Amino acid sequence: MKANEMWKVSTGKGVKVAVIDTGVNPDTPSLNGQVIAGETSESLGYKATEDFVGHGTTMAELIAGTGTRGALKGLAPEAKIVPYRVAMHGLTGTEKEKAPDLAKVIRAVADSDVKIINMSFGASISDPGDLEAVKYAHSKGKLMFASTGNDAEENNFIGYPAAYPYVVGVAASGKSGKVGKFSEHGNYVDLAAPGLDVPAWCDETFRTYCTGEGTSIATAIASASAALVWSAHPGWTANQVLASLIDTAGRDWARDDPSTYLGYGLIRPRKVLEKKDFNPGASDTDPLARENVTGVLDESGNPVAASTSPSPKPSKDTSGGQNSTAASDTDTSGNTTLWVTLGAAAAVLVIGGGAFAVIRSRRRA
Repeated sequence: MKANEMWKVSTGKGVKVAVIDTGVNPDTPSLNGQVIAGETSESLGYKATEDFVGHGTTMAELIAGTGTRGALKGLAPEAKIVPYRVAMHGLTGTEKEKAPDLAKVIRAVADSDVKIINMSFGASISDPGDLEAVKYAHSKGKLMFASTGNDAEENNFIGYPAAYPYVVGVAASGKSGKVGKFSEHGNYVDLAAPGLDVPAWCDETFRTYCTGEGTSIATAIASASAALVWSAHPGWTANQVLASLIDTAGRDWARDDPSTYLGYGLIRPRKVLEKKDFNPGASDTDPLARENVTGVLDESGNPVAASTSPSPKPSKDTSGGQNSTAASDTDTSGNTTLWVTLGAAAAVLVIGGGAFAVIRSRRRA
């Protein structure tokens, strides 16, 4: 991505990114001074600066880490992180009960001066409250990114919130630009970003980095890319920032025929930043209008209704070609999946390189 060249133009200064995750540790060398806590109510900010697995801290460093003392340097090192912790697999008792509801968190972010919402997690079920919160955040001019999921080789479930309208679904690619075999696919994949062989905290002790992979990592890189562009063009709207990233994405297929594996292509913010007079289009034109109107489609091109029950296991396309897993990277050593029970229904919920689960009561329609 030639970050050193981009940093001559933009470092993300002036842009706040909400990281909704397992919490963010603000005391790592890379995040010292980068995390803004306490901007919301105590209930919504419950233990937001305590990360019980290290996942949220990794996402924050990939976005805005300073690289101090040899630590991980993010793609937008002068952006700021606003942390939120939601209930993830592994939380029990009081911590589980007090972890805020995702929809309430999204609404709180929507009412703040945060520009970008990073959601490096996903679920195989939709939630009406979350969908309404996403729509509200969109109406408030927020740009939302979410991971598409890491279970393509087993289930390839439709992942939410990535599949909600107005949320940019991010797939993971390797150094060669090929999609990772684990990276889930469908018409809700909008962009791809690096997500293999990336440094990540090994665990909650924050003693050392391991090699990580996953669509969570790719989502953080996408959020950081947007922060770079928005910092350089503070007068742009979320629509314009996203349109510029879509227009400059790397692809060898038609712009109007996005890939189900890489969406509109590999994210390349440098291509936006190197043109001071870049035209991002109309401020009120949704660059994902077609996808948002069409909704999620199955692999046969039929509409899939958003459901509050687990999504069925879709068939896998093995036909080959540019949109096929036949052209995928093969290393999936860090990819795992956990199952949890949500109310009366079992559902897969994936997060990041190595998978964790969001714990949330299933709502009735």
